[in-house]
Amino acid sequence: MVISSPLHQETVFSLEVIRSTASELVRQNRLDRQQPIYTLCQFIPARQWLAVERELEMHDYLLRDHIIDLMNCEAWDFQDPDGCA
Repeated sequence: MVISSPLHQETVFSLEVIRSTASELVRQNRLDRQQPIYTLCQFIPARQWLAVERELEMHDYLLRDHIIDLMNCEAWDFQDPDGCA
């Protein structure tokens, strides 16, 4: 959830929004799971990046950590040799 604070005209990003943004960019092949988190800044307006950094810092993420560290478990679509899921 993105929350706009009218007092400071500052946007606050929740960790869930950052995670879903990262997951969507990976799904679209615009980012790779092994890239550092700071590569997200290419897709987030500069004026909002500080809020993203603060939220990540509050949850003990470093900008050099990999994007995969942010992502929730992913569902894999594997089938066995017999064609069963």
